[in-house]
Amino acid sequence: MIYMDYNATTPVHPEVLEAFLPFYRASFGNPSSIHWAGRRVRAAVEEAREKLAGFLCCEPVEIIFTSGGSEADNLAIKGVATAQVGKGNHIITTRVEHPAVLNSCLYLEQKGYDITRLDVNREGQPDLAQLEASITDRTILISAMYANNETGTIFPVAKIGEIAALHRICFHCDAVQAAGKIPIDCREMNAGLLALSGHKLGAPQGIGALVVRRGVKLHPLIHGGSQERNRRGGTENVAGIVALAKAYELTQGSLAAESERLAGLRDRLEQGILACIPDALINGDKERRLPNTINISFAGVDADSLLANLDLAGIAVSSGAACSSGVLRSSHVLSAMGVEPGLARGSVRFSLGRENSPADVDNLLALLPGIVERVRGAERIPHLTGFSI
Repeated sequence: MIYMDYNATTPVHPEVLEAFLPFYRASFGNPSSIHWAGRRVRAAVEEAREKLAGFLCCEPVEIIFTSGGSEADNLAIKGVATAQVGKGNHIITTRVEHPAVLNSCLYLEQKGYDITRLDVNREGQPDLAQLEASITDRTILISAMYANNETGTIFPVAKIGEIAALHRICFHCDAVQAAGKIPIDCREMNAGLLALSGHKLGAPQGIGALVVRRGVKLHPLIHGGSQERNRRGGTENVAGIVALAKAYELTQGSLAAESERLAGLRDRLEQGILACIPDALINGDKERRLPNTINISFAGVDADSLLANLDLAGIAVSSGAACSSGVLRSSHVLSAMGVEPGLARGSVRFSLGRENSPADVDNLLALLPGIVERVRGAERIPHLTGFSI
């Protein structure tokens, strides 16, 4: 079994598992309780907050723990929009953001907010001239991701943050895919808000965080108790918080070496695919991208059929297309990049991680050409689905 879908989720790191299991056993208290059981877990939460702040180059008081990246993005965008309602109603984002950002902006647009969605070029990079030209005196937020989840393209976030700071506009960065793969410095990139998710870097699903820098006005989405300094009600997920900090700590300890290893595996896989499979096209920026991610379009292939055949062979990867009500639709990311619809429908994302090895790459390369050819052959026959055994 070969798993190459690390951008979707990652296995929990063994050391992370050891770190959070005690909080399902002896250390079970509510961190808001003032007795010994509460104080014990409160100390663990604050220690985790301090560790994470050190890695992200922010202050501990600037971190809000959430249920994941999607909640963090929603809190950032809707929270600022609500808090800044008297200042303006204009938000700038890009056409290739994660649905958590795009749908939060769509929700606000339906409430009367003005949303500008920046174009990207063929490599998936945003148009910074369009960004500058789009800013008005009503602009209250610029939201742009650090790295794209489908293509791995890395945005010039420091430049975006610089533009935002120059115009005194808050910059929200969705760093969910970047965290644990490349360095993050909130101060250097002038990020007023930064979102991350634990299950993308070796922590369990259900935990994330939002950095809210001092001076950023933000209204809560979840009302309840006074947790997280009144910015997110609800009892904290202590085990998840401890796991998130531990997972991030582990990634930072080997960041450079692991990035180099994954980039080597990525290049080995990419070169192998291009050498042995005709009519394959790399999508995204080939230079400024995550070390673990490849997005490839296979001409004449339906990605759903290809994924089904790969799954039968024990290979787990993702498609750049989504299927809704039986109708295959092109990825919004690839569409925004100008990838031809037929190629976009045949796109596959390979995202590597901690447990992948050169043997995984070689085994995949031994199987993939035959699978692609079988699917292409089936696609040429109208009555076949492309699913072959």
